[in-house]
Amino acid sequence: MLPISEFLAMLSAERGASANTLEAYERDLSRFQTYIEGKKSTLIEANSEDIRLYLGHLNELGLSGSSRARHLSALRQFYRFLLAEGVIEEDPGAHIASPKQGRPLPKLLNVKEVEALLQQAKREVEVCSGHALFQAKRLYCLLEVLYATGLRVTELVSLPYAVLSSDERMFMIKGKGGRERLVPLNRSAKQALEGYLGALKERLEGQTEGPSAPALKQQKWLFPSNSKQGHLTRQRFAQELKALSERAGLNARQISPHVLRHAFASHLLDRGADLRAVQQLLGHADISTTEIYTHVLEERLKFLLNAHHPLANEKKTYKKL
Repeated sequence: MLPISEFLAMLSAERGASANTLEAYERDLSRFQTYIEGKKSTLIEANSEDIRLYLGHLNELGLSGSSRARHLSALRQFYRFLLAEGVIEEDPGAHIASPKQGRPLPKLLNVKEVEALLQQAKREVEVCSGHALFQAKRLYCLLEVLYATGLRVTELVSLPYAVLSSDERMFMIKGKGGRERLVPLNRSAKQALEGYLGALKERLEGQTEGPSAPALKQQKWLFPSNSKQGHLTRQRFAQELKALSERAGLNARQISPHVLRHAFASHLLDRGADLRAVQQLLGHADISTTEIYTHVLEERLKFLLNAHHPLANEKKTYKKL
């Protein structure tokens, strides 16, 4: 067997790697193999300098830092495997630093854009009827709760109905790693939730008549549906949100449930909220994850400074002269 084939066989047998993972490793390693053979060398003969030059080659091709880091990770694991198998005597990837990866800033909506989205959802509640009214109330409720709490989309759509039993002003959320946190509901979210619960009760009563009609409190999920999971799926919510965004005259490609979570965090910090408090609300285990929003605000301040500061404008004038 060829070295790459042996490596992939190990990943499949010993680590249970998925088909997609195996395909990605094979693609990255084969690309390096083509490069190194073009240099009149082989995978077995490649040294540290060859790998450094290859990473530089990928950089020249325009690959991002994260993509180059992925290629290096594949090479490291491949050569560690060859070293363990006794095929090579020294690991050429052992002491190569990972390419610097610029931390991507989250996409954000400003306050006016969020207000436009919520207003559109509220208008549709006022004009719809029948089943469309139920869907409109559900979507409006989802948006108000999401923007009020900053929940992850999976946390939101899979909220158990029992979340309402503890405190009408707060939700107890069980997030990543089983960590629990309390998130408060504002007045708008509570009103939207009440409207949705009324519509949900009417819907349940309409589905089954008589004493066998399911009671609202017997529901397992706050947002039940006919999906395999039994609750509204994150994909369906995202589809409805994008459609609403278009009707609100916004760029639907830039809007998703996760973008609203980002908006929640950045708008709080923009108005002076404590970083630790925002960390708790978002359910971040590490505050460094929350700090990304401070970088967003810094970038916004830099833009405003460069666009409106008189000295910045003066420099532009000098350049024109």
